[in-house]
Parts: sequence; C-alpha cells; structure tokens
Amino acid sequence: MTTASLNFEQSVSDLVAKSSRLDLVLLTTVLALMSFGLVMVLSASIDLAAHSYNDPWFFVKRHCVFLCLALAAGVVIFSLPSEIWNRFGIVFLIVGIALLVAVLIPGVGKVVNGSRRWLGVGPFTIQASEAAKFCFIVFFASFLARRSVEFREGWSAFFKLLAILGAFVALLLLEPDFGSSVVLCITAGAMMFMAGVPILRFILLALVGIAGLVFMAVASPYRWQRLVTFLDPWADQFSSGYQLVQSLIAFGRGEWMGLGLGNSLQKLFFLPEAHTDFIFSIVAEEFGLIGALVLVVGFVVVVWRILLLASKAFKQERFFASYCAVGIGMLFSAQAFINMGVASGLLPTKGLTLPFVSSGGSSLIVCTALIALVLRLGWEVNDDTA
Repeated sequence: MTTASLNFEQSVSDLVAKSSRLDLVLLTTVLALMSFGLVMVLSASIDLAAHSYNDPWFFVKRHCVFLCLALAAGVVIFSLPSEIWNRFGIVFLIVGIALLVAVLIPGVGKVVNGSRRWLGVGPFTIQASEAAKFCFIVFFASFLARRSVEFREGWSAFFKLLAILGAFVALLLLEPDFGSSVVLCITAGAMMFMAGVPILRFILLALVGIAGLVFMAVASPYRWQRLVTFLDPWADQFSSGYQLVQSLIAFGRGEWMGLGLGNSLQKLFFLPEAHTDFIFSIVAEEFGLIGALVLVVGFVVVVWRILLLASKAFKQERFFASYCAVGIGMLFSAQAFINMGVASGLLPTKGLTLPFVSSGGSSLIVCTALIALVLRLGWEVNDDTA
C-alpha cells in the first residue's frame, strides 16, 4: 500500500473520529426546526407581506438573510475554544448591561408597539434583550465555575449574583420586557441549582422571585389587564382578548390533522403577529394537533440533548460547560414553553418568539449562537484524548 493511500485512510479515520464528538442528534434536530421555521414564516406571512410591502416574499427574504447571518455566527462561535468564553466572562457582563442601558437612551433605542427594545444597526434592528441573554449565560456560568465553593458555602458570591440578576431584570422591565425577565430568572435559578446552592437558600430565592413577578404583574395596569383577559378572553373578544381568541380559533380549526400547509385562514389578517409571536397557532391550524405535538417533541429533543451534555460535563468536572449548558437548555425550554403556552391560552399573552421557528432576526441569531456554543462544549467534553 502506498504512502498516499495510508495518509488518505488516516485522514478519513481522523475525520470519522472527530465527527463522533459532534452531537449529530442535536444538530440535525435544530436544522430541522430552522427549515420548518422557514417554511412556516413563508406560509404565515405571505399575505401580510403582499398587502403591506407589495412583495409576498418580503418576510421570507429577510428571514433568509438573518438565517445566513445566524449560521455564519454559529460557525465562528463553534470554532472558538470554550476557555475563551470562560476567561472573558466579565466582558460579557459589561456588554450585556451596556446593551440594555443603550436601548433605553432616547434617540438610540427604537420604540415599537410601545416598547423600547430595539437598537438600529444600519438597515437592521437588534433586540437588545436577546443579545443580553447570551451575555448573561456566559458570565453566570463563568462566575459559578470560578467561585463555586464560595457560592455554595458563603453569602458574598450569592448576593453578588443576585445583584447582577436584579440589574438585568430591572433594565428589562424598563423597556418593558416582562417575558424576557421571567425567562432570565428561570435560567439563572436553574444554573444556581446546578451549581449546588443550598436548598433552603434556593427555596427562599424562588419564593422571593415568584413574589416579585406577581407584584410586577399586579402593579402594572396593562399586565393586570392581560391577566384578566387571559382568564376569560371571550368576555372582551374584540378588544383586549382579540389576539388570544383568534389564536384559539386557529387551534380549533386545525383539529387533529390540520387544514394543510398554506391553508390557514387566521393568517389572513385575523391573527396579529402570525409569523412571529403566534406562529405556533398557524402550525396548529395547518398541521393540527399531531403536527403541533411533533414540533413540541422537536424542542424536547433539543433540551434533552443539551441537559445530557450538562450532566456529562459535570461528571468530568467541566463546570463552565455544565453550567452553560444548563442555562442554555433552560432558556430554550422556558421560551418555547411560554410561547406555546401563550398561543394555546395556557399562559397570559407575552411577546416571546418561538426559537428557530418564528420570524425575528435577533432571536434567530442568538439562538443559533447558543446552539453553536453547546455543540462546541459537547465537542470538547466528548474528546477522549483531553
């Protein structure tokens, strides 16, 4: 056998060995969700785009641009060792706080539908809270990994993390973005639990957090109205309950098997935000209960694979990887659950996108970046030679 043949076989063998370190189940599932999301954005937005922009493909074109940017960002993030993210955790904290402060500055942050959540970057807008979620998870995981003993045994590190979490939540509520605040609190709580916070302290933290969220919901008139409407949307179906009623009608039309792709009636100017916050309603209408459950299973698989990585990393004492994976897994599960719960009438209305499926450039880029980080962490954790 020639030297060239031996080198070729060795290269193939190395490639196969390296590919086994990549979580192909997670990668395939996420790519499937992205592909399905592209199809559903087209289905849900084509009539609105034709009416508002004289271009049926307007939202799909924009979604494709952001999809390409998201994949490019994912490749870059996957190529960086996790030690870089761990080492510069404090930088991500500063960047996250800076983004949330900048969006509140008049003339810098853009107001859309009464909320100041967007930063203009050339022809695009970036939702500051989405980028801040990425920064928050990286910093939190880095802090917990470096000071885990102090965090478990003392109060100083614990109160520092609470202060930082409080700062993020306060800035989000000023936008206002109550939904992202809830997601961030759930994410932080899961990461603290994984880091070994004493159970009594964790219960106290959970009770304080729940009480705070309830107070904020009750103290704000428009949030209280949402709660009242959520309990009986049909009592005010042409005003505050309109969006939820139209979403429930979409679920009712879908029945078991759905009306078929592209055959939704609610997307024809009945259901607002059909291609963004309420895209799950269109999925249920066009693919029925079966299709909606298949989509739910897709997210279950994503979260399951991420939490498996977190468990494996923890056993190897790769604490940054473990805490980071837990945070990302909980963020995806909380955001998907809230989005689907809102669309189905299980939860009060909140403006959160469905990861990888809804139209929304910032969400798509950040979610892809988080998955790329998980894949990189898994690549390193599965390296038997390390």
